[in-house]
Amino acid sequence: MRHQLTAMGAPPPASSPQARRRMRATKGRDNALERGLRSALHRAGFRFRLHRRLLPGMTRSVDVAFPAARVAVFVDGCFWHGCPIHMTWPKANAGWWREKIEANRRRDADTDARLAAAGWTVVRVWEHEAVAEAASRVAAAVDARRPSLLHRPLDGTPSWPAATPRHGRAKSA
Repeated sequence: MRHQLTAMGAPPPASSPQARRRMRATKGRDNALERGLRSALHRAGFRFRLHRRLLPGMTRSVDVAFPAARVAVFVDGCFWHGCPIHMTWPKANAGWWREKIEANRRRDADTDARLAAAGWTVVRVWEHEAVAEAASRVAAAVDARRPSLLHRPLDGTPSWPAATPRHGRAKSA
């Protein structure tokens, strides 16, 4: 991940070669959790858009979008977004990192508020969440916004009776 100059200035140098490798290896998108979540949702019959900017003039993009249901999904890293359960503050360059993570939190809250004002439901998935649980939360949010959506439940069983075709009419005897 490449850092950009911000109001905080350039990022400080890494505290060790290991820290530098770890930070450079962190993927901002298409990471394992995001791919797993998308795969689980796709297997359940959901169709979605990836990495979309949803509001005019806003440069922030969502990780997974369901435009018809107006549900926006963000997959947040515990460190980068300040997870209330797993967040630990770095000891090296502590002041800079605290400001960076707090700025991320403020930006996330602003993004959530802007999307909500525009009629979107926002779902935030933390990196520590199990994929199945996260997929269930996302599915519930989409279903709440579009209850007529036909899809397979996340456990793979059909969501309609076997004798009834998908279009809803019973078979003639």
